[in-house]
Amino acid sequence: MTISTKERLRRFHARFKGDDHVLLPIVADPDAIACAMAIKRLLWRKVAGVTIAHVNEIRRADNLVLIRLVGVALVPFEKVDPRAFSRIVLVDAQPDHHPVLKALQPDIIIDHHPTGESAKAPVSDIRPTYGATASILVEYLRAAGIKPSTKLATALYYAIKTDTANFERHTRMEDLNAFQFVFRHANIALARRIETAEIRRDFLKFFKMALDGLRIRKGRAFVHLGPVTHPDASVQVADFLMRIDTVNWSIVSGVYQRKLTIIFRNDGIRKDAGRLAKGRFGRWGSAGGHKSAARAEIGLEALEGVVDTRDHGELARWIAQIIEKGPGKSAKTDPPANAPEQG
Repeated sequence: MTISTKERLRRFHARFKGDDHVLLPIVADPDAIACAMAIKRLLWRKVAGVTIAHVNEIRRADNLVLIRLVGVALVPFEKVDPRAFSRIVLVDAQPDHHPVLKALQPDIIIDHHPTGESAKAPVSDIRPTYGATASILVEYLRAAGIKPSTKLATALYYAIKTDTANFERHTRMEDLNAFQFVFRHANIALARRIETAEIRRDFLKFFKMALDGLRIRKGRAFVHLGPVTHPDASVQVADFLMRIDTVNWSIVSGVYQRKLTIIFRNDGIRKDAGRLAKGRFGRWGSAGGHKSAARAEIGLEALEGVVDTRDHGELARWIAQIIEKGPGKSAKTDPPANAPEQG
């Protein structure tokens, strides 16, 4: 039996009383931030207060600019006491999505990720076929007859664009309908400013390091950044290198908190980044991803006796050799360095 959005909204509101203090713990990204804003709007004048608390460290430039430009108030989770709240709502997440969330007992879960074993709440609205949780919240707003403010509409607009990768992945008609609705109320110039704020000022030094140490071999761009202040530095450099006209692969690595992170990007033509990452580095740590984007994460202790991780020049050469030749293979049997990975 299909449940109408009006009925979902009724069940949502039925969980709250006027004296409730509501906690919204989020793993902050554009979708979660926009959804939390929408929940707060839905509960306006219906509860005593709503607090949005982020459980993760927010370091991505676009997330920081989004928070600043739309004026959403967030507090670090460690600064709140969950016992002080009478209701807990999870959006764009389930308890097993983050260690902090596992300790909580949510009253409501609204999400678009696949349903996990921990997804238990008195009210649950989980739709894995949707490209963004923001699309679900747009339906709630429309069912409530709420015209979103410009800032809320802009946040929802950006969230749907981000989680569907501009409608290139995991998108259904409901996502398009939600996007069309918020498009009419969003500030597109503001959204474009958020979207283009990709580079943090403190990451600029890593771009300089990448350009100074860049090695391109038969269409593959290799860079090892050494110690980085955050793995996102490697991600942003890898995306940047794919703009070079002669590059069809970019492989960028860095070391953060005793862990080697290797980022893979390619042009998507007869290649499989996830397969390459897992096949080359899966034996030492977690590795995988999509055809055009993937990553490997390896604890440095797993590489003891394999490569001297203190020597970043040697580590860079080892990564390139593993990618080009594969672990445990001889040069005579290896495919050419520019041989495409078959998808």
